[in-house]
Amino acid sequence: MNNDEEDDIIPNEDENENNESFDDAADEGFEDLKGSGDHFYDHEEVNPEDTITKVTGMYKDWFLDYASYVILERAVPAIEDGFKPVQRRIMHSMKELDDGRYNKVANIVGHTMQYHPHGDASIGDAMVQIGQKDLIIDMQGNWGNILTGDSAAASRYIEARISKLGHDILYSPKITQWGMSYDGRRAEPINLPVKFPLLLAQGAEGIAVGLSTKVLPHNFIELIECSIKVLKNKPFTLFPDFPTAGIADVSNYNDGLRGGRVRVRAKIGQLDKQTLVITQIPFSTNTSTLIDSILKANEKGKIKVKKIEDNTAAEVEILIHLPPGVSPDKTIDALYAFTACETSVAPLGCVIENHKPLFIGVSDMLKISTNRTVDLLKRELEIQLDELENKWHFATLEKIFIREEMYIDFKLYSDRETLYVYMYDRFKPFSKSFVREINDDDLQKLTQIPMIRITRFDSDKADDAISKLEAEMEEVKHHLAHIIDFAIDFFQKLKDKYGKGRERQTELRSFDNIEATKVVLRNTKLYVNKEEGFFGTGLKKDEYVADCSDIDDVIVFLRDGKMMISKVDDKKFVGKDIIHIAVFDKNDKRTIYNMIYRDGKNGSTFIKRFNVSGVTRDKFYDLTQEKAGSQVLYFSHNPNGEAEVITVLLRQVGSIKKLKWDLDFADIAIKGRASRGNTVTKYPIKKIELKEKGISTLRPRKVWFDDTVQRLNVDGRGELLGEFRPNDRLLLINQSGKLKTIIPELTTHFDEDIVVMEKWNPNKPISAIYYDGEKERYFIKRFLVENENKEEIFITEHEKSQLEIVSTDWRPMAEIIYAKVKGVQKDNQTINLEEFIAVKGIKALGNQLTTDKLKQVNLLESLPYEEPEPEPAEEMEVSDETDVSDDIQTETGDDGQITLSLE
Repeated sequence: MNNDEEDDIIPNEDENENNESFDDAADEGFEDLKGSGDHFYDHEEVNPEDTITKVTGMYKDWFLDYASYVILERAVPAIEDGFKPVQRRIMHSMKELDDGRYNKVANIVGHTMQYHPHGDASIGDAMVQIGQKDLIIDMQGNWGNILTGDSAAASRYIEARISKLGHDILYSPKITQWGMSYDGRRAEPINLPVKFPLLLAQGAEGIAVGLSTKVLPHNFIELIECSIKVLKNKPFTLFPDFPTAGIADVSNYNDGLRGGRVRVRAKIGQLDKQTLVITQIPFSTNTSTLIDSILKANEKGKIKVKKIEDNTAAEVEILIHLPPGVSPDKTIDALYAFTACETSVAPLGCVIENHKPLFIGVSDMLKISTNRTVDLLKRELEIQLDELENKWHFATLEKIFIREEMYIDFKLYSDRETLYVYMYDRFKPFSKSFVREINDDDLQKLTQIPMIRITRFDSDKADDAISKLEAEMEEVKHHLAHIIDFAIDFFQKLKDKYGKGRERQTELRSFDNIEATKVVLRNTKLYVNKEEGFFGTGLKKDEYVADCSDIDDVIVFLRDGKMMISKVDDKKFVGKDIIHIAVFDKNDKRTIYNMIYRDGKNGSTFIKRFNVSGVTRDKFYDLTQEKAGSQVLYFSHNPNGEAEVITVLLRQVGSIKKLKWDLDFADIAIKGRASRGNTVTKYPIKKIELKEKGISTLRPRKVWFDDTVQRLNVDGRGELLGEFRPNDRLLLINQSGKLKTIIPELTTHFDEDIVVMEKWNPNKPISAIYYDGEKERYFIKRFLVENENKEEIFITEHEKSQLEIVSTDWRPMAEIIYAKVKGVQKDNQTINLEEFIAVKGIKALGNQLTTDKLKQVNLLESLPYEEPEPEPAEEMEVSDETDVSDDIQTETGDDGQITLSLE
């Protein structure tokens, strides 16, 4: 801005005084440094003698200078104020230009170039980044969108000024340390006196030479609360909060030090069975990059997407339409596994302290910032006290000077020296009441008081002004004596003044690990040539096995009793005479293999049941006793541990009387794959036939719900929901009055407003009290789930209808608390819901509870009820994967028939 433009601007009185003090401080710093010769660059011309310098030495020196310059002057922020040099110079320029009105960013950039020895593009980009943090810059115009990745408009079209928060925490010219600019022409602040952990609030990222930094942004309110805890010597924890919101797992944050890692996910919801919606995105991504990653995953066949709609504006809304038949729950997991919907951020706390890089955690950064804030506040109070004491001192001198009429005898003294001697003598009797000694500057000010002011001097007003100054001095002294309390009050005022609307955006939650093989879309087909021993996705003319993906594993069983796990391939040879092949799940403990094999060429026949786990890929495992000529005579795989009944037919050999009998696999214990099994017969078998398919012999699976990750598990984490057989279902009821039953799958995602989650008993009634928004009355209803495969709503669909309580107990009790009407309070009422209403249909309105206004409805402890227990079935547990010898006693008769004993 030129001088003519400056003359046209007339700031208000307070801003003018502010800027004058700021400019005066800068000018004083400039004058102090002007003759010191302490410059970044020496402009004196040097004519060294011609010498031979090796390139290696030049490279070493120059590279070190370059690396140091980039680290200290470009990429890494200072611990004192949290700014990189360009950011500090931008904020200093904005203060110099500040008159309360918006300035064009191009103008600010040009002004900053007086201090920053680089181009306007880098300064403009840095300013936009500061502005998008929405903390210390008040923006006007199109500053871009961090959600969509849209860039800001050109600097000539957008405007900025310092925000109110920026004024409160950034500037204090009287305590600012000044240094010379790069060309030695102007003074600039070495560090701004920032009275807030700004570095942690904004975050910082920079790549220098052989060094980088990445400080994640944190929540404004939490930073203030933790700063107060630091001042109170209380423990605190600090976790990042991202402007893009999302969900974060900070279990491995490591205080922001090297080696830490934060997993961040998009917030994905389910609109309906065919539509997913993304409402929040991970930090360091935008909607454009996110959608691109989803499209790439779709092209690679990892997921299946029909259409994507981006409706993002002020808030994120990305609609993902799924083809019919695609599971929304598995798609959500696949989005986290294969796209940018989940990212991993590695923090690295590196700052500049005393012109050296320092690796430090966010807790220490906060402590340093808080202690520095206390020091800055103390220095400001000390300056304020000194100014007040000077005002009080002169006000007292002026009062005495006029009251004692010292000005009358001025005509007797012809020069300043004798006049000052006279005045010193006159003030000597009052010297003990002064806060400091009188000096010549004080006397000069007294001699320059206009006569009209002396004649109109009011002693009472002067006494009031002095009393007011004394009260202010006492207040400042009290603050200095209780500086910690003053600092706490300072932080609390910042929170009260600027905290509204700055609540935490990122939800903190522990993440479960998503196995890619479980959620990947099986977009290719697996084929096998059993006779030749080949399998693969390229054998399209051979037998179809199953759909698979390129990251799946395959389990193969051969006729000679060998087994192998291998990766899906285009074509692979494993061994001739394949008897079974399937896609393998390494965590599947419920698939049981039933097998009968001959030990050697002419040996006995054995029966065994086993599960496969803990295997090494591309390694053969022998399921027999490793004798040459061993052969599998019967084999079946059972996804839920089913045990069939088979018929064994022997060859006519010698005097065998019984050549045929039945054998039930349910009588055989499930052991490890390396176990020998139980002896069936020592005679040769002619044929084995399947007589009857069996039912599961495994125990019901225990299922838990872990509310920290909002997922089901079988590992004992969280709340036990019950033991589930294959057809058992889970009942889900949410606060909006919707219910459904589902098969409990570990990949299922759950809404956050679920109020009931339990094992479903089809005969157990559900009791509910709800408010009907249309009739404006409360109703009670009891009902059974009528369609287990459909989600239904059991309250009225009026927008004001809401569920008060819901219970799945047999005999629930409720307490009704009435509202006070015209000063009359009706007694509370206890209701037995079982007696109040009979079980009706799910669509029934129910019975009206009362016509009176209610204050609250509480669910009480239910009445006792003994539910009949079902008869327990014989169950079997999978043994550990160990080599267990045959411990079942067998008795073999001459006819080859066996008697099995499980004792």
